[in-house]
Amino acid sequence: MSVIAFIFARGGSKGIPRKNLCLLGDKPLLAWSIDAAVACPGVTRVVVSTDDTEIAAVARQYGAETPFIRPAELSGDRSPEWLAWRHAADFIMSRDGGFDTFLSVPTTSPLRAIEDLSNCLAALDTTCDAVISVTPAARNPYFNIVRQKDDGTVEIAVRSEESFSTRQSTPKMYDITTVAYATRPSYIQSAQSLFEGRVKAVVVPKERSLDIDDVLDLEFARFMIQSRGKPHE
Repeated sequence: MSVIAFIFARGGSKGIPRKNLCLLGDKPLLAWSIDAAVACPGVTRVVVSTDDTEIAAVARQYGAETPFIRPAELSGDRSPEWLAWRHAADFIMSRDGGFDTFLSVPTTSPLRAIEDLSNCLAALDTTCDAVISVTPAARNPYFNIVRQKDDGTVEIAVRSEESFSTRQSTPKMYDITTVAYATRPSYIQSAQSLFEGRVKAVVVPKERSLDIDDVLDLEFARFMIQSRGKPHE
């Protein structure tokens, strides 16, 4: 079975300028995802999709392929990543032929473990179209998340006939993480969005599910890596 790990790393970033090249430990953020993908059993190739030539050069330095430069129209703040996935899958298939599994390894989750990637790949079977990574949510819309009404008052975000007095008694909720996504190229080509089909989830512990979006997240990742060593070991 051929498994290609794709890493999507555009040059523009509002929260942290040049985020994908920011140092985390002894290497740029981008390299953490490349290293994890290279080390994952079953992954046959690692491809970085970027619109930025400097990012492409760093990707090659750490062992990834950069067979194309992503078009500008797929690299903006509002560009759907699903279309970047489709562009990458279409390019590889048209140039090199078909492959079995598409594994997205986002740059923003450097605390992931190799087993998280392997678990997502293992969960992709005939019963589903895609697999995502999730982590238990700290808050629950049935209990401690509210929404504001037009009159300025608030109410529980999700109403239920059952009354919940503790968070532990509510239906389990999960936050989607950017640890990994696994699917098939045929699904990316036919579907219009990730959740159009049947999606399964792999639960990742909170300590490995950090999604770096701003400077505080980056500083926390640095603290975690410094305090416990490299997460891939």
